[in-house]
Amino acid sequence: MLVIGLTGGIGSGKSTVAELFQQLGINIIDADLISREVVEPGQPALKEIADHFGEEILDQSGQLKRPVLRNLVFDSGEERLWLEQLLHPLINNLIRQRITECTSAYCIVMSPLILETEQKHMVNRILVVDISAEEQVARTLKRDGGNRQTIEAIIKAQTGRDKRLNSADDIVKNAGDVSDLVQVVAALHQQYLTLAARP
Repeated sequence: MLVIGLTGGIGSGKSTVAELFQQLGINIIDADLISREVVEPGQPALKEIADHFGEEILDQSGQLKRPVLRNLVFDSGEERLWLEQLLHPLINNLIRQRITECTSAYCIVMSPLILETEQKHMVNRILVVDISAEEQVARTLKRDGGNRQTIEAIIKAQTGRDKRLNSADDIVKNAGDVSDLVQVVAALHQQYLTLAARP
């Protein structure tokens, strides 16, 4: 199975690109969705998080208050490391499992953390969706609200733009609109089908 690692900074348009591949029949494994699965009520990881940070990290229905947790860990490198050491192995195991379940000609693992984690060893090629840092902030504020400082902290915590681009096998420049992306994704799809068909 040819596995493409789709990555890019926050607000870069990874989800839009993934959706276009999905419309072409390609299985998408979304690491963000998996990261939510492993902290659902009843999961051992959620209990560990509540034990560590306190019950106020949970809402009345027992769900994780993700924005509260995000603020806590981005204010403290130590807490972020603790959380990553708990969650990354669980997330990575589920990603591996989902790769084995893929039925399309190739599959895509979409994750903002491919280059920072073991996930880079699960993929054959890195596809980076790229926009400027200022555009990242603007798009994320428009999409999620929140405050500029938190978004800038997230951007700083992720792999730098230059390093990401240097690690890329393929790059999608996402400065235009969706119609531009459709053509780029169609061309990449043909390229990946060719690679996937090689013995």
